[in-house]
Amino acid sequence: MSSTKTILIAHRHAAIRERFAAALADARHAFVLADTADEARRAAGDPEAGVSLALIDLGLAEHAAGFVESLRAAAGRPLPVAVFSGSVASARDIPELTALHVAGYINEHAATAQILPSLAPHLFPDNFDRRASSRVELGVSVSYRTADTIAGARALNIGQGGLAVRTMTPLAADTIVQLKFLLPGHPGEIEATGRVAWSDRRVGMGIEFQRVDGDGQALIDDFVETYR
Repeated sequence: MSSTKTILIAHRHAAIRERFAAALADARHAFVLADTADEARRAAGDPEAGVSLALIDLGLAEHAAGFVESLRAAAGRPLPVAVFSGSVASARDIPELTALHVAGYINEHAATAQILPSLAPHLFPDNFDRRASSRVELGVSVSYRTADTIAGARALNIGQGGLAVRTMTPLAADTIVQLKFLLPGHPGEIEATGRVAWSDRRVGMGIEFQRVDGDGQALIDDFVETYR
């Protein structure tokens, strides 16, 4: 699977479109911009663009679920769609969007440094642990060890099923690693065995927990539930 993706960014506000586009360009991903529903549908249906993921502002259309369906109809395939969370007008829209298997919700006001990590599970869905879709930003140090490597990195976020770390030298996908890290508010170090689920040197890597020692999993679960 290619690590280079083309992302459709459909939003009413130019500042948001341009900020997300700049983050993607820095990582050498391609993008297509749209500020109307019609432009978004045209981009989704353009075979030369080859859109891998659509980030959409639901406010571009009157009916949220209908907008998602029309993008996929234009693409002629089940195009992955993530929604800018601030564009959800009503909680009543959520069940319909869930039924359409919307990939997730993206904070359009996220710090620039968090844009790529927040998109990584959607850009690399086949290699990412879907159990860990609910994630919490976490800026702690993580040490990891393999048979050949002992290194440290900075965590980006954590979920119940794994964590993402920023590093310029990520390990290859499927590498087994031994992890150690601290959670804020808990004095004891958590030790776990994980598998590299996705790897991109422009972002870092995501590690899926395979085993968490002691009461570490319960601590992680409580932390994610409390701060998400």
